[in-house]
Amino acid sequence: MTEVDPCAAPTGVGAIVVGHFPLTSGEWIVAHSHPQHQLAWTRSGVLGVAVDDSYWVLPPTRALWLPAGIVHRTGATRDAVLCSLYVEPDRCALNWTRPTPVGVDGLLAHLITHLARTDLADDARLRAEAVVLDLLRPVPDTPIDVPTPVDDRVRAVADALHADPADPRGLDAHARAVGVSRRTLTRLFVRDTGLSFDRWRTHLRLRAALPLLAEKHPVAVVARAVGYATPSAFLAAFRRTTGTSPRRYLGD
Repeated sequence: MTEVDPCAAPTGVGAIVVGHFPLTSGEWIVAHSHPQHQLAWTRSGVLGVAVDDSYWVLPPTRALWLPAGIVHRTGATRDAVLCSLYVEPDRCALNWTRPTPVGVDGLLAHLITHLARTDLADDARLRAEAVVLDLLRPVPDTPIDVPTPVDDRVRAVADALHADPADPRGLDAHARAVGVSRRTLTRLFVRDTGLSFDRWRTHLRLRAALPLLAEKHPVAVVARAVGYATPSAFLAAFRRTTGTSPRRYLGD
């Protein structure tokens, strides 16, 4: 992980400051929070934002609103420039209390670029800020949570699957690998994660698929990469878990 000073306090007449942070593929900013609200977005590449066990993938068509004080990590699954809008809470009419994904169209993208200028007159900046806040519209989203196990034996299984989401071994084989019975591993998974082994693995596979989908890899390639024999099986699992298709989920 790379240490970055993420706190940029808005100054001057406006309520919004725009900061840019280049990120290389696989680079993550350490967990932190801001005294301001933040809108995280990238014009190119793919961002990831993690809050506890929840994780959002952000292609250029989507941004994430992070309320002030929310501890989060931000990284890139492909080279990107994190574009952050920092908004003073006491000068913002939005009262969203949870991380909220928003769609980014051409107008909002243009206004973000416009607000990054340092030569804007005060009245022009205030007008642009008002329009930006008016354009922020939540999009339907179900974060794909992958809870982290506490028990060492369950964590060993989780680590193996994180390393290779396509690992074809079933519960029996994983139980043998960590020296417990199938019944014990089943019970420990539910106790530690709140999910069955099969459901937890599905969440893990779908989360691993999201950056690949955001980078426009074919569904057939993504499905195989995360352990599904056919694209239809992958799409069915995705829809059962999120209630929508990958394309709609990512806001394409």
